[in-house]
Amino acid sequence: MRIIIAGAGEVGTHLAKMLSNENHEIILIDTDEERLKPVSSTMDVLTYVGSVTSINTLRELLKKKTDLFIAITHLEDTNITASILAKRLGAIKTIARIDNLDYLEHSIVEFFRSLGIDSLIYPELIAAREVLSLLHETGTTDFMEFCGGKLAMYVQKLDQNAPIIDKSLIDLAATTNIEKFRAVAIKRNDITIIPRGSEVFRVGDLVFIFSTVDGIDDMMITSGKENFEAKSVMILGGSRIGKHVALYLQNKSQVKLIDSDLLKCEALSDVLENTLIINGDCRDADLLQQEGIAHMDAFVAVTGNSETNVLSCLLAKKLGVKKTIAEVENMEYINLAENIGIDTIINKKIAAASRIFRHTTNPNVTQVKYMTGTEAEVIEFNVPENARITRGTLRSLEFPVNSIVGGGTRNGVPFIATGDTIIMPDDRIVVFTLPSAYDRVSKFFS
Repeated sequence: MRIIIAGAGEVGTHLAKMLSNENHEIILIDTDEERLKPVSSTMDVLTYVGSVTSINTLRELLKKKTDLFIAITHLEDTNITASILAKRLGAIKTIARIDNLDYLEHSIVEFFRSLGIDSLIYPELIAAREVLSLLHETGTTDFMEFCGGKLAMYVQKLDQNAPIIDKSLIDLAATTNIEKFRAVAIKRNDITIIPRGSEVFRVGDLVFIFSTVDGIDDMMITSGKENFEAKSVMILGGSRIGKHVALYLQNKSQVKLIDSDLLKCEALSDVLENTLIINGDCRDADLLQQEGIAHMDAFVAVTGNSETNVLSCLLAKKLGVKKTIAEVENMEYINLAENIGIDTIINKKIAAASRIFRHTTNPNVTQVKYMTGTEAEVIEFNVPENARITRGTLRSLEFPVNSIVGGGTRNGVPFIATGDTIIMPDDRIVVFTLPSAYDRVSKFFS
């Protein structure tokens, strides 16, 4: 595909990096030449200095057939204008980043489509929804539903009390119901591997598991984890993510939100009527303790500073908070944060890129999830007629190394895949894959 990305900010640059690994032709536009220099020197991406709303610039870049135009600058108005212009000048599909929740109402979405914007994306709202799903599934490090919620992927970090420590996948299969859940990958020492039957689980492993709804309880017992209800939540940072999380939780849980900006606190108090808004220094450990951090079920740090988020979560964990979630936008900090005890890391760049990525893949892809802290992708496919994956058992097909079918649904009924599973047309299938295998995996669903 030929893809133009308008805006070389954090999200645009990260998206360009991800897409450049997928054999696309990528052009990144920005008015700031200094932003583009590190991109052109380190990535297989073309860069162009110019205004993303300049008709002359867009006309020049859109001379060649362009499959996708993504406007993802920090300015919502610029993104909307650029996407409308790009569509009129020949872009086949356009995506605009927004920061106004009202724009996601169905009638407004349809209005924007009539103007030429095919899809709207709100990175902070996507990240907030990730936080909310993690506060619902509190026993997991990461979580995502597939196949209409009938199959889910859980990520569990194994501690020394986990029952499966020093046991292999073969041992696990012999003592548990493998028809309900399956471990498909392990991240160990910053390396993600697709395990074989003899692979032994170790303390500190991050295990990726697919489970049906019926298998969740057994899976939790096996990994030594448990879900609990987060009745009290402290949110550090009145960012858009923090605001959306509080807005959803405030009628279900006791919510406290702390921010150092007085004007922002005053504005939030008008919107968050059932949230206790506290104006104070987010880095002040004494303030956090005075406000009862030790008595909270969950702590969510979503300030604009990754270091503050990481350190405050460590304090919360030390004081006994059961679930900690930190927004870490500095990619270099993600593995460090995971390895020092923080339960879950979220990253809005990765969350937004996952949502956009599905527009660039095999037309049978219905959902994509990029895993924070790894290069892995989890992809949901609709299986078409005569697809290669339907031509025998998964074992006989020699499915690509560094990828694995976790499970799926058939006629609405979920199943966990094994080597003897035969995939049928119209099944919805979920695959865990590393980037090195993606192209070969995609061919199985063509």
